[in-house]
Amino acid sequence: MFWYSVRRFNLFIITLLMLTMVGFSLLRLEPDSVWTSQPFFTGWLAYLQQLSHLNFGLTKDGVPIAQELSAVLPATLELCLVAFTLSVVIGIPAGTLAGMKQGKWLDTIISFTSMVGYAAPLFWIALLMIMYFSLNFQWFPVAGRYDLLYEIDHLTGFALIDAYLTEGPYRAKALQSVIEHMILPCLVLALAPTMQVIRMMRTSVTEVMSKNYIRAARIKGLSNYEIVIEHVLRNAIPPIIPKLGVQLSSMLTLAIMTESIFNWPGIGRWLLDALSNQDYASIQAGVIVVATIVLAASIVSDLVGAMINPLVRKEWYASR
Repeated sequence: MFWYSVRRFNLFIITLLMLTMVGFSLLRLEPDSVWTSQPFFTGWLAYLQQLSHLNFGLTKDGVPIAQELSAVLPATLELCLVAFTLSVVIGIPAGTLAGMKQGKWLDTIISFTSMVGYAAPLFWIALLMIMYFSLNFQWFPVAGRYDLLYEIDHLTGFALIDAYLTEGPYRAKALQSVIEHMILPCLVLALAPTMQVIRMMRTSVTEVMSKNYIRAARIKGLSNYEIVIEHVLRNAIPPIIPKLGVQLSSMLTLAIMTESIFNWPGIGRWLLDALSNQDYASIQAGVIVVATIVLAASIVSDLVGAMINPLVRKEWYASR
C-alpha cells in the first residue's frame, strides 16, 4: 500500500507541474505581463515559487486573485458536494435494484431512465426546471445563492454552514432560503453523475450476483435482504469507488454551465467572466485550482478504493 500511494502521489505531482506550465503559458499571452519578457523555464521556476505562497497575482481590476478565489471556490465546492451526495444516495440503491432484478421490468425501467437522463443536455434540463418549478409553479427561486434580504456572515464560505452559524432572529429563514436556492442547481448538476452511478452499480451488482458465494448464500436459506447487505453491497461497492472520484471530478466541469444558468456565484461563472474580459491571470489561476481539485479527487478515490479493495493492490504489484 505504501508504494502504491507513493506512485499515485508522484503522478499527482508530475501532472500538476505540467498544468503549471499551461497556466504559465496563459500568463505569457498577455502583452503587458511581466512574464513575457523572461525566458520560459526561468520564469516558470519563479512562477512556481509564487504559487507555493498561494500568490496567483492580480486581476485586471487590481484585486488579488486569491481573495476572489476564497469567495467563489467554496460556493462551487458546496454545490458539487451536495450534488455528489445526491448522486450516491440515489444511484447506489437504484443500481442495486436494477442489478438484483436483471432482465425484469424494473431493470428495464431503471436502465432506460438512466440512459435518457445521461443523454439529456444539461442546459435543456436546467431551463425546463426553471420554467416549470420557478416560473410556472413558483416553488423555487430562479437564480442566486440566497435572498438578499438576509445578511449571512462569510465565515466558512459554505452558505449552509454560514447561515446556520449566523446569529439573528431570521437565521431559520435564511437557512431555508439557502436550501431553496440550492435545490434546482444541485438536481441539475447531479443528474448525469447519478445516471452513471446507476449504470456502474448495476454492472457491478450483476457481476457479483453470478458468483458462487451468492448461490451458496441462497442454499443456506438467507433472505434477499441479508444477501444484499452482507454479500452483494460489500463486494459490489469497492470496485466502483475509484470511478466515483471521476464523477466528482466531472461535476466541477459541469458546474461551469450550471452556475452560468442559475447565476450561482462560483468559480465556474467567475471563470466565464474572466474569459469574456480576457483576464489571463484569473484564467490561469482558475485552471490551476480546478485542475488541482480534480486531480486530488481522483487520487484520493484511487487510494480509498485500494484500501477497501485489496484486489487493486494485488493487481498493481502483480503488474510490476
